[in-house]
Amino acid sequence: MIKVENVIKKFNDFTAIDNLNLEISEGEIFGLLGENGAGKTTTLRILATMLKPTQGKATVCGYDTVKDDAKVRENIGILFGGETGLYDRLTARENIEYFGELYDMSKDELKKEIEKVAEALSMKEYIDKRVGTFSKGMKQKVAFARSIIHNPKVLLLDEPTSGLDVTAAVEVHNFIKECKKAGKTIIFSSHTMSEIEKLCDRVAIIHKGKLIETNTLKGLKEKYNNDDLEEIFTTLISNGGEK
Repeated sequence: MIKVENVIKKFNDFTAIDNLNLEISEGEIFGLLGENGAGKTTTLRILATMLKPTQGKATVCGYDTVKDDAKVRENIGILFGGETGLYDRLTARENIEYFGELYDMSKDELKKEIEKVAEALSMKEYIDKRVGTFSKGMKQKVAFARSIIHNPKVLLLDEPTSGLDVTAAVEVHNFIKECKKAGKTIIFSSHTMSEIEKLCDRVAIIHKGKLIETNTLKGLKEKYNNDDLEEIFTTLISNGGEK
């Protein structure tokens, strides 16, 4: 479903991703763990066709992110924390409709899907209010709804619960679980270990652009004889990526 093969990404003399290899299966929830600047967001941006690898290649649903970028974009939904990109003068519904129309969704289809996602994310009470009056958390939920309205096969989520209170975060978690049940493949980064443990089938730990570990949560705990994912993570990072 998703492959990252020998990907290197440089910004001038800085190497953001250093020979990264990942393979993610259909219907899997895959977590990216790493400190700020580890390369998580850069990896997601490459998969979203927003950046081109300096070397190597990435494919999504069998499409090359550089050669078949339009096809890749048809199959993905993206949400990057803190970058909602919403139009303040439009209502939540109008923001979502506009995005859906870019994917050639019919009015009837849009209406049906908006009602569904508004119910799932508890947005009905403000779905027809202007976004400019919303809190950060409300905007984040609208941005999340917009990212999945066209029913993509793959979701790329960078800190998807950023700015959300506990109740709203749980609603997003439950929605992500429903997306998995529907067969969607989901990659997301998070600094919240409990969120990773609650949702992920597998995780990759990235340090300074390099992959230092990838495993199931159970596999990680057994390998390092530790039930505390946070301790495993901090130990690996403090050792400079040495296992």
